Amino acid sequence: MMRTSNCGQLDLKSLDREVILAGWVDTYRDHGDLIFIDLRDRWGVTQIVFSASEKPEAHRRGKHLRSEYVIQIKGVVRKRPEGTVNKKLKTGEMEVLVSELKILNPCPTPPFELSEKLVSEELRLRYRFIDLRRKEMVEALGFRYRVSKIVRDYLDRQEFLEIETPYLTRSTPEGARDFLVPSRLNPGSFYALPQSPQLFKQLLMVAGYDRYFQLARCFRDEDLRSDRQPEHTQIDLEMSFVDEDDVMKIVEGMVAEVFEKALQVRLERPFRSLNYDEALSRFGSDKPDMRFGMELRDMNPVFEGSKFKIFEDCLSQKGKIRGLCFTPPNKQEFSRKDFEEMTQWIQNYGAKGLAWFRVAGPAKVESPIQKFFEEERIAKMVNAFGAKAGDILFLVASDVSTSAISLGALRVRLAEEYLALPPGKFEILWIKNFPLLEWNEEDKRYQALHHPFTSPKPEDMEFLETDPLRVRARAYDLVLNGTEIGGGSIRIHSREIQEKVFKALSIGPEEAEGKFGFLLKALSFGAPPHGGLAIGLDRFVTLLLGRESIREVIAFPKTQKGACLMTEAPSSVSPRQLKELNLNIRT
Repeated sequence: MMRTSNCGQLDLKSLDREVILAGWVDTYRDHGDLIFIDLRDRWGVTQIVFSASEKPEAHRRGKHLRSEYVIQIKGVVRKRPEGTVNKKLKTGEMEVLVSELKILNPCPTPPFELSEKLVSEELRLRYRFIDLRRKEMVEALGFRYRVSKIVRDYLDRQEFLEIETPYLTRSTPEGARDFLVPSRLNPGSFYALPQSPQLFKQLLMVAGYDRYFQLARCFRDEDLRSDRQPEHTQIDLEMSFVDEDDVMKIVEGMVAEVFEKALQVRLERPFRSLNYDEALSRFGSDKPDMRFGMELRDMNPVFEGSKFKIFEDCLSQKGKIRGLCFTPPNKQEFSRKDFEEMTQWIQNYGAKGLAWFRVAGPAKVESPIQKFFEEERIAKMVNAFGAKAGDILFLVASDVSTSAISLGALRVRLAEEYLALPPGKFEILWIKNFPLLEWNEEDKRYQALHHPFTSPKPEDMEFLETDPLRVRARAYDLVLNGTEIGGGSIRIHSREIQEKVFKALSIGPEEAEGKFGFLLKALSFGAPPHGGLAIGLDRFVTLLLGRESIREVIAFPKTQKGACLMTEAPSSVSPRQLKELNLNIRT
């Protein structure tokens, strides 16, 4: 046997046993006659000891060990001397006196110490096989596996079947850019890697499988950021003969079980919910963070009839003046420079400016524009917020959407920079009743807010041709701490309605048949009402662990440029491979 125990297994019950351990040299401490090594594997750390007086040959060989050597040792478990117990370790009360040592593989000096905190991410990703040895990464991937298993066990009890869907399929417009794969056997033709299993899981419902799930790999050729990768995993599920509440109830049970079994956190059920319009109006976001207040307020009634031109123009154009009240913690002082920087920053969200008022009393404020408002109006504004001395009021005057979104972004920024949000606090909610469509100004056409297969609300169908933006979707998103972790909808199960939605999206009959003919045909052959949801596993685990980036919970992630620094992918291929695929590279 290469080992009789792992490095996180031994305890005082193992005293006086002869054991064989194998692993990596984590730390090396040479005290002359005694050499102490922390031997590490996936399960933990065990202290092993080389003694010159008790086992001279093993001690002599131990002198040659260095960090990250892979070794195998045989020895006897004994209790650590008084005063040397390490209570932080599960194995901290005992050690192994080494009698035999075998170096399985030496290691050059690693590019960074595993215990070092300030290591560049680029270096870590380049040597990911070493970075994955760090305790934080072992814990993250172990936690990810536990979450996956909890999900599988839960859905199994709910009579779902785990069914795989193809990785090589046809390119269909689903909102993001496809990764294309040339077909050698069909020159000039391409597969696409799936953005999601959306169409296949709907076809499984048409086929009568009723309850499907999959931990599905999804591929999207998008610009990347900290919470996005070109390939990701989602907890994907679909159900037949259901409405919105049925799907949401199943998902709530699954998510609550993950929290309880993985974190020992009990979530209150049913989860709270907000309509899309209400979420935008109150929080300036369709994924509001509910761990703090600072709700947006409608200030139109306060400033009607004011002589301040910017506000007058906004109201005359049927815009919206919104505001929020921020209480600086520890009497945090803001300088004019701070306010100027915020004003510049908020323009990234479409706002032309940012008004601010520092509250000094019930009818007294400090602001560059306070002179434009009479005392009575200022008192009305302060009272509308319930503000007190020291609070800061921020206002944006713009169109209805921009005033909400820009101020919502400021709300999040203020919370992230100045509020000490307690770790381990979780606020989860549903956002419902999204618009079915949105206007794409660049393409001058409507596009699906979620995807083209989302069912409109039956009571809104009459507006699909006359007032498309008025049509609401039978869609729902799940939001955790201000991040959308999942989304789903009741799907269209009627060919007639699907064709009407395609028409609203400027997808003509010929294009619809060419790209979605197989789906339209399936909907004609007894498709049941069905719906589902997908949760981004990478993002979900990241939030549960409180990590900064999904790259911290993925074994081999890509950079923000879509590159794998370890394997140096993507890479060029040989002329022979290109010839086999009938491809030429133009430079």
